[in-house]
This record gives sequence, C-alpha cells and structure tokens, in this order.
Amino acid sequence: MAKLILSMDGLVLKEIALNKERLTIGRKPQNDIQIDNLAISGEHAVVVTILNDSFLEDLNSTNGTLVNGQAIKKHILRNNDVIELGKYKLKYMGEGERGAEVGDFEKTTLMRPGMAKLASEMQIAPTGSPTRSNIGLPPTPPAPSIPAAAIQLLNGPNAGKELELTKTLTTLGKPGLQVAVIARRPHGYFITHVEGRQFPVVNGETLDAQAHPLGDHDVIEIAGIKMEFFLKA
Repeated sequence: MAKLILSMDGLVLKEIALNKERLTIGRKPQNDIQIDNLAISGEHAVVVTILNDSFLEDLNSTNGTLVNGQAIKKHILRNNDVIELGKYKLKYMGEGERGAEVGDFEKTTLMRPGMAKLASEMQIAPTGSPTRSNIGLPPTPPAPSIPAAAIQLLNGPNAGKELELTKTLTTLGKPGLQVAVIARRPHGYFITHVEGRQFPVVNGETLDAQAHPLGDHDVIEIAGIKMEFFLKA
C-alpha cells in the first residue's frame, strides 16, 4: 500500500497509509492529516487514491502546494515525490516504481471521431498543461469479468451522444467547476468526486467523497449535465 511520510527539518514525524480514497491535509482538526501550523490553510490539499494511483490537488490554499519544488494545482503522484507545505514535507512512497508507464495523463481520457463537440460541452478531453487538466490515467485492457458500459447525455446540445467506458478511468466535468471520474473495476463501475464544491448527483441524491457504485440506468448529474449510465449487452 502506498503511503506518505511526514517530516520537518529532516525529522520524520509520522507515516500515513493511503488507505482512503480521499485524504485531506490542513490545519483544521477534521483533516485526515492535521498540521497545526499557521502556514498551512484550514483545508490545504487533498490526496485522491483510485486503484493503485494517487492524485494531489491544492485546495486553493493561501501559500500553495509544491511538489519537488514546483507549485502545482493538480498532480499525479509518482514514487519518491516530495510534497512541500510550508516547512513540512510529505514524501510519497508508492507500491512500486511506475516511471514512464504513467505517462502524460493529458492523453488518457477517451476520445473518438465525432466526439469533439461532446468533449467541448463536457470537457472530457483535457487541455493545457497537466496542472490545469482533468485527471486521467493510462489505458489498460478492459476487465473481462464485467460487462461493457457507456453513458448517454440526456440534456444540452449533445443530448443523445454516447461515450463508451472502456478506460480504467474516464474523467467527466468542467475543470474549475466540477470534475468526477468513473472507474472501471473488476467488480463494477464506480463514480468518485475529484474537484469542485458540488458533488455529483446520482438518481437525485448528492454523493459524498467516497466512491459510489453505479447501477444500470442510473442518472448522473455533473456540472449541470445529466447523463445515463447503462450496461451494454
């Protein structure tokens, strides 16, 4: 299991296992990792872990978040990355060296011919630098143990368009407003909130920060766009 090693001035303070899908860092006591220091914002950053990959997001903190000396907004964590929060450091220790296989996650959300207008509406395909892009992962072969699935847009100018969920992760939403991912796992499909004050809505109910399993014909709402999740025969 991946973990974070918290230190200050070279002194290791504690180790934190990444055993939650969403782990918050900040000065307030309700954070999973509380750092009681005025240089740290009340809710400073969050680490989202999906399958074997973890993502770091700065939550508009006052003093910012650095990874390996560079300011970030969003960052996919790699083995031995060092997160800097004021005088404190968090070293990310993954389960193994992934190196180049992680690749540039700008290129990993699903696109196909004829989907350009859909991508424009839903921001499915990330644009710009990785610090401003949607979160994505390298493609992996579909798991044979679960049926194929897709989503169909129900409103907006692209109503009726379908997007097949063939990737390990498919990113949906609008950066800066609301972003969620649908993960394809061996035991089904799950939706997880990634970015934004508002959480995804499924069948009229607002989700929390935990992964939520999707069922056939569930209706999802993200960034004002409604879509139906369905399994394909």
